Amino acid sequence: MSEEQKKSGKLKTIDIAYIGLSVALIAICSWISIPLTVPITLQTMGICLISGLFGWKKGTLATVVYIILGAIGVPVFAGFTSGVGIILNSTGGYIIGFIFTALIVGFVSDKCKGKLIPLILSMVVGILVCYTFGTVWFAVVYARENDAASIGTILGWCVIPFLIPDAIKIAVAAVLTNRMKRFIKS
Repeated sequence: MSEEQKKSGKLKTIDIAYIGLSVALIAICSWISIPLTVPITLQTMGICLISGLFGWKKGTLATVVYIILGAIGVPVFAGFTSGVGIILNSTGGYIIGFIFTALIVGFVSDKCKGKLIPLILSMVVGILVCYTFGTVWFAVVYARENDAASIGTILGWCVIPFLIPDAIKIAVAAVLTNRMKRFIKS
């Protein structure tokens, strides 16, 4: 990127292409559902991968565009769903939490140039922040519609079933990012 482009903050054509492809990757990852007791999607893996590859600015922008597309009715969310109602329901906090995951992973990736251990740690922290945001959101929405549930019960519904699958997704995203980073021109 030239110094003039860095100062102006304008995106190059290739940046826009990367962001568009990243949005498509997140959408495809959201549609892939592994049917277990609780269905598992690959959204978090897609967000970790694109943020690790493209950094905080493009990764976060792609994540925000993905959320906006879903909010306005493009069926990009899990189960080919869309709409503001999905974001406002009990699991919508996780969708908003994706932005924080992208920021954290992308920032560390920019600073550490794709080194594997910092990348893995950033993905762990990013997903933990997403869990926190989403679980608090879930608890608030759930309590509004039902009797309040204990924190243990909510963690049993919202976090514990996803720990091992998310650890696997982090490992895959970190290795892919580490191996592919050298091929990305930005």
